Amino acid sequence: MLGSSRDRANALSPQQSTETRMWGPRATDAFAPSAPAPLIDPFQRAITYLRISVTDRCDLRCVYCMSDDMQFLPKRDLLSLEELDRLCAVFIQRGVRKLRITGGEPLVRRDIMHLFRRLSRHLDTGALEELTMTTNGTQLGRFAPELAALGVRRVNVSLDTLDPVKFRAVTRRGDLKVVLDGIETARRAGIKVKINAVALKGVNEDEIADMIAWAHGDGMDMTLIEVMPLGEIEGDRTDQFLPLSVARARLESRYTMTPLPDRTGGPARYVRIAETGGRLGFITPLTHNFCESCNRVRLTCTGKLYMCLGQEDAADLREALRASPDDTLVTQAVIDAIARKPKGHDFVIERARPAAVPRHMSVTGG
Repeated sequence: MLGSSRDRANALSPQQSTETRMWGPRATDAFAPSAPAPLIDPFQRAITYLRISVTDRCDLRCVYCMSDDMQFLPKRDLLSLEELDRLCAVFIQRGVRKLRITGGEPLVRRDIMHLFRRLSRHLDTGALEELTMTTNGTQLGRFAPELAALGVRRVNVSLDTLDPVKFRAVTRRGDLKVVLDGIETARRAGIKVKINAVALKGVNEDEIADMIAWAHGDGMDMTLIEVMPLGEIEGDRTDQFLPLSVARARLESRYTMTPLPDRTGGPARYVRIAETGGRLGFITPLTHNFCESCNRVRLTCTGKLYMCLGQEDAADLREALRASPDDTLVTQAVIDAIARKPKGHDFVIERARPAAVPRHMSVTGG
C-alpha cells in the first residue's frame, strides 16, 4: 500500500501529473506559521468536520432516500472539481481536520478521482487528519485500490440487507453481489469498511442481528440509522420508521452490549458487543437528538453550505467563490455562515408528511 507523500507522488500517472500542472498550486495550499482563527459556532463548538456532496446523482434509488423518477440537477449547476478543491482548502485553513466525500453516490461523478488526488496533498502536509467517503459500494471494486493509494483509510458503505431479493427491492435496481465484491476489494486494499444500515420496519428488522454478526465476523464496524424525514418519496415514512430503541431492545435478547465513550466525529453512539467483539453504533435523529456536540457542516455540489442537516438555512458560497480569484470573500462567507449555525435540528417523524425538510438527502450529502 502507498502511504507516504513520496509513494503517492511516484504512483502518479502521466495524466495525473498533467492534472497537477494544469490545476497548479494555490495560495491556500501554503499554511502560514500562525494559523488563521478556527471556525467556532455561536455555541462554542469548533467546526472540524466538513461533508462534501460532489453530486446529487446516484445509480440506486433507495426507497427511503429517493423517488423512483428523481429529477437531478443539471450538470452545469455543479461546482467544478477545482472549485470543490478550493473550498475544501479554505475550510482546512480554518481548522477542518476531516473531509468526507458524499453524494448521491460520489463515485458516479465523472473524473471524481481528480478531486481525491488533489485533496490527498493535505494529508501529506498533515493539515488534514482524515479523508474519507460514504458510498453505496457499487463502484468500490473499480476505485478502491487508488483510493487506498491516495490515503483513504476507511469508508462507510450503505447496506441495508444481505438478502439479494430485498436488496433489489430496497434499491429498486441494485445487485447485492456487486456491492459485496466491492467491499471485499476495499478491504483487500487496506481500507477499513464500516457498514451503515437504515432500520426499516417490516423490511430488515428481522435480519439486523444477523447483519451485525456478518459485519463483525469480517472485522467491520456497523451503525444503525433511523429513517430521516428528508425529501418527498413515494409512500409514508411513518410506515418505514423503526425506532432504534425498539431495535436495540430486540438485540439485547441475543447480544450483550456495553456502552463505549468512542466518538468518530459523527453523531453515532457506540456499544461493544461481547459475543462478537465488534462495535455497533446507533444514529438516532428522531428518538434522541445528537446535536449537542455537533462539529460538522455540509457543502452541496452547487456550493450551498448547510450548517445543520435538519434546517433549511444555507449560505451560497458559489457567488463568493466566483467573485474573486483569491479566497478573501469566500472565507468571510464561511465565517458568517458558521455564525448562524443553530443549536440543533427538530426532526419529529409525526411531522414528516411529506417531509420535515423538502430537500432529499442526496442533495445535502448522506
